[in-house]
Amino acid sequence: MPIQNAPFEQAEYDRRIALTRKAMVEAGIEVLFVTNPSNQNWLTGYDGWSFYVHQGVILTHDGPPIWWGRMQDANGARRTVWMEDEQIIYYADRYIQATDIHPMEDLASHLRIMGYGDKRIGIEMETYFFTAKAFAVLADTLPEATFIDASTLVNWQRLIKSDAEIGFMRRAARISELVIERAIELAEPGMRKHDLVGELFKTSVQGEADSWGDYPAIVPLLPSGEDASAPHLTWNGEALKSGEATFIEQSGCYRRYHAPLCRTIFFGKPPTHFSDASKALTEGLNAGIEVARAGNRACDIARALDAELHKVGIERPNRCGYAVGLSYPPDWGEHTVSLRASDETVLEPGMTFHFMPGLWMDDWGLETTETIVIREDGPAEPLCNIPRQLFIKD
Repeated sequence: MPIQNAPFEQAEYDRRIALTRKAMVEAGIEVLFVTNPSNQNWLTGYDGWSFYVHQGVILTHDGPPIWWGRMQDANGARRTVWMEDEQIIYYADRYIQATDIHPMEDLASHLRIMGYGDKRIGIEMETYFFTAKAFAVLADTLPEATFIDASTLVNWQRLIKSDAEIGFMRRAARISELVIERAIELAEPGMRKHDLVGELFKTSVQGEADSWGDYPAIVPLLPSGEDASAPHLTWNGEALKSGEATFIEQSGCYRRYHAPLCRTIFFGKPPTHFSDASKALTEGLNAGIEVARAGNRACDIARALDAELHKVGIERPNRCGYAVGLSYPPDWGEHTVSLRASDETVLEPGMTFHFMPGLWMDDWGLETTETIVIREDGPAEPLCNIPRQLFIKD
């Protein structure tokens, strides 16, 4: 059995499939079709840059999962999944970007042959990788089937990480540390931002020892000055400037597992309001980590942060974090728990979050964040070890 191709032991995949099948029973799903590449990887180990075409994993209530995708990606499946070749099926290349046929017609044919053409089929309606056209063709081709929205069914099974998964996240966290350390070392007024990002990419891929760096689900975000009021700007060819702050939001990635980390650098002497905000943000992070304990709730973390920010007159309308772990572009979040005042999810050991209380004001921005893991006892553990502060290069 080609389990040696996959990053985890067979028992780990058995655990995951058992969790997913239990959720399928609860949702009344007879067969599940998974298109989110993170969920495909989690169930089978499949890992390839092929998510720009239609592909997925078919999971029934017995037997191994089946990987289905493009013919030329079948060898990639054979090289990465834990299942035997019999569980790898594919469609011909003539289906790719054709106007007269669609890959979902091939999928429908397989489901009918398997005896599921008129069953309750779970599909991920709210995912980047399952288009409106795909659903329309599948529904038209399987008119007797009942389709059930299973958008985050697998995502929720991923919420509590195994020890092996947390081990991968620790490796990713070390890469995150290396990238931030490199940024603090190199960044200075006059340095062009794309030159800095080039060095950070190099550091993130080189990793350390046997913890090589994979491509992250999000590219480095590196806005400066007034641009830092926007959280999701990347970089340009401009030079870093004195009198401005630049935040670096990035994540190391190891075997598709992430541990995001953000720090802010100010070139020169920061204004009082900026320093005060940074100190309050650090206190809010400390307070949130302290209450991030098994048995407490996600909202308790957000409220602890807000209490510290309110002391300096700052109110955040945004969530301050989210579950994180295994992911592919365009997002490293798991799309389950959010750290905000309205989310009462009870925290359990093994949950991992990007505690991400960025401040994006009218004409400036500031980010200090941590990836944390909920422990059996005591406060959450930050996976990275970089001082929780504003870095000043005067």
